[in-house]
Amino acid sequence: MAARIYQRPKNAMQSGRALTDLWVLEFEPAEAKKPDPLTGWAGSGDTQQQVVLKFPDLEAAKAYAEKYGITARIEQTPPRRLKIQAYADNFR
Repeated sequence: MAARIYQRPKNAMQSGRALTDLWVLEFEPAEAKKPDPLTGWAGSGDTQQQVVLKFPDLEAAKAYAEKYGITARIEQTPPRRLKIQAYADNFR
């Protein structure tokens, strides 16, 4: 089983930083999704894709993956870049 561990980025539609401090472990898809012949909905027999585990810190997520033999790759959070701008800059 392969998984990825990452920290959820801030949504573009939210102003606060709620739920961005949690680390998430998601399993990578084991098989491709295929359309259902009757309804046309995409689906697969891989139930691990539905599992999303949340941890308070990176070490807890790593410990869980090691305990259960999950090969996990860690995606570091990109640094936040702030664009410092004064209101008066809109009128120059």
